[in-house]
Amino acid sequence: TSSHTRVGILNNPSSKIKEENTAIARGILTAFLTQNNSNLKSFLSKLSKEETAKSLAAGTKIVKFLIPGMDDDTFEKKYNTLGLDLIKTHQMFCQEVLKLLPGQMAVMSNGR
Repeated sequence: TSSHTRVGILNNPSSKIKEENTAIARGILTAFLTQNNSNLKSFLSKLSKEETAKSLAAGTKIVKFLIPGMDDDTFEKKYNTLGLDLIKTHQMFCQEVLKLLPGQMAVMSNGR
C-alpha cells in the first residue's frame, strides 16, 4: 500500500490445485504476508519471469529466488506452512462471487 497504489492478488487457477503447480502462487502470497514493499516489488518482478516459472516447474526450490534484503527465515517458514486452502478459497471467490470462469483473469479497481 502507498498513498498512490494498493495491489492485491486473487488466484483463479484453471487446473487442479496441487503443491507442484502452485509454487508461484504460494510464493506471491507468502511474499505479501512477510515482506516489506520494496522487497516485495523486486521479488514479484523476479517471480514473473518466464525462466523463473520454468525453473520452478523443473523442481528448483523457491528459496533460490529470494532477493537480498528479504527476511529469508520468515518467508521460508510461512511458505512451507501455507496450505492450499487459501488458494482454493481464492478460486471459490473468483468463480462464485466474481463469476469468473476457471483461469479467467480480471482487474478489479476500488478507488479511495
